[in-house]
Amino acid sequence: MNHVIIFWMQLVVSCVVLALIAAWYVWPLLTRLSRNSALTLLLWVHVPRYVGMTLLVTGMVDPKLPSDFLSAAAYGDLLAAALALTSIVALRSNWRGAVPLVWVTNTWGFVDLLNGVRGVFQLNVPSFDLATFWYIYTFYAPLVLVSHVMIFTVLLKSRSWENRALKATSPSSTNVDIPKLRS
Repeated sequence: MNHVIIFWMQLVVSCVVLALIAAWYVWPLLTRLSRNSALTLLLWVHVPRYVGMTLLVTGMVDPKLPSDFLSAAAYGDLLAAALALTSIVALRSNWRGAVPLVWVTNTWGFVDLLNGVRGVFQLNVPSFDLATFWYIYTFYAPLVLVSHVMIFTVLLKSRSWENRALKATSPSSTNVDIPKLRS
């Protein structure tokens, strides 16, 4: 099978698998947390985006990849990582502007991800030698995508989130089953 087809197959399957895990296991648990705690957990997924700076290390990926694409991806991810970590500190410290900062962080990270996907299509990136960066594109990027969607969902439900979290932790809800992984 052609390696470009394998790349896209792996990327799509990762998106589907991670979305199912998020819907079946992560989301039900997040709804039992406060909004800030749920956002904090989801933002941790974005902190390792600093690994994108590896694209600028000579010899790590195909030297034929355009440097402007590599720089945009690397620095966009670095800023996304810094914003995510700053948002986590703001949420944990209950800063007044924490939620607006999360909006900025998630919007920036999502637009950066979309810009990267555009570049992947335009340049046909899977046709280049990606070395270990293959896994970033086929596993970590889908994880980041799913997390972005979940963060936007929490933010959009922000007003009702606290009431739902309080109901989920009330004494009358102590017998609620927590989803378990089946072996």
